[in-house]
Amino acid sequence: MYCKAFLALSLLTFHFSGTFAQEEFNYDESRVPEYSLPDLFVSQQGAVISSIQDWEHQRREEILRLFEDHVYGQVPESMDDLSFSLASEDKEAMEGKAHLKEIDIRVQRNGQSITMRLILFIPNMAPKPTPVFLLINHRDPENIDPTRKVKMGFWPAENIIERGFAAATFHVKDVSDDNNDTFQEDILQTLYPEQLTMENGMRGLGAWAWGAMRAMDYFETDPQIDAKKAAVVGHSRGGKASLWTGAQDTRWAITISNDSGCGGAALSRRRFGETVRRINTNFPYWFTDNFDRYNDREELLPLDQHMLIAATAPRAVYVASASEDQWADPKGEYLSLLLGTRVHREIYQMDGTLPSGLPEVESPLHLPYAGHHIREGKHNLTPYDWERYMDFASQLYGLAHE
Repeated sequence: MYCKAFLALSLLTFHFSGTFAQEEFNYDESRVPEYSLPDLFVSQQGAVISSIQDWEHQRREEILRLFEDHVYGQVPESMDDLSFSLASEDKEAMEGKAHLKEIDIRVQRNGQSITMRLILFIPNMAPKPTPVFLLINHRDPENIDPTRKVKMGFWPAENIIERGFAAATFHVKDVSDDNNDTFQEDILQTLYPEQLTMENGMRGLGAWAWGAMRAMDYFETDPQIDAKKAAVVGHSRGGKASLWTGAQDTRWAITISNDSGCGGAALSRRRFGETVRRINTNFPYWFTDNFDRYNDREELLPLDQHMLIAATAPRAVYVASASEDQWADPKGEYLSLLLGTRVHREIYQMDGTLPSGLPEVESPLHLPYAGHHIREGKHNLTPYDWERYMDFASQLYGLAHE
């Protein structure tokens, strides 16, 4: 457990309150219960984790197994065939500024197959290979319209192209519908039906992470894309999936969580805004069945979300929040980033320190291993957020930024 001395040094004080009713949602810092967190630097067997080898070959692996068993479920890797085909192409998209590719990613297993559509815009004028941002899109498909007849701030592809990055996305419906009645109809029933019988089997968010990994499989084959400079981005529920993707798959240079809240970046033990019970009640198909055991019992979890952020180390991680999005607990998200990136600082000896106090609204922090901002406004993914992510990537990759 983190020692009380460490917690006392932080300006982010953990408060005590009595138990509150199941259906009452807390937005009062004075009513956040007292809690302690699992120690990143002590293994389940009690061994002290003090070296990169200890972290990479012991603690990180057991943290990933804990999240598999208790939160997100497994993400199976087995497949019989993986293929890519160009479904559509326009080398002069966006008035000549971009090369549009629509790629069908086909996965076969046990005589069954599914196809996932990847939309990819590559800037024509930028040096090749090009860094890429992948958005896990759970909103209406018009948000990622490849014709660009409909343009939305949720995925400002033109802005991304202007900044010299490739803009990629897929819709989660191709791998698992964002619907409790139909989520299993895609890859789960077709490719991995055994997962549905397991208490720690893959569910919706794990399927979305699986989809992001298939996009990365494609990036590694495209000579126009620099797969070593790839960022995975998700908003809200997509942000939960993005964190789970980046924690597991070490091919991602940057993992970005936008307003991901409970089950994403926010610490579960704070019981601020959305809680484990509420998210399991409203969205039972997102998480493994075992997560239900911790409804109103967050203190019994053998993990918390700072450990998911820690699992990205030494790769970069960015956590963003919105000032009016108290349901997602911006303070809990920042605490998770602050504590989780101790691995970057203390194990990998990376430069830069995050402040102990919650940063001011629209005062972005960009360190070599972590980024953070709180945007003015409500629960959303906006062009302001995207600009900060591109600023961060430009700094990390040493790219020019006007």
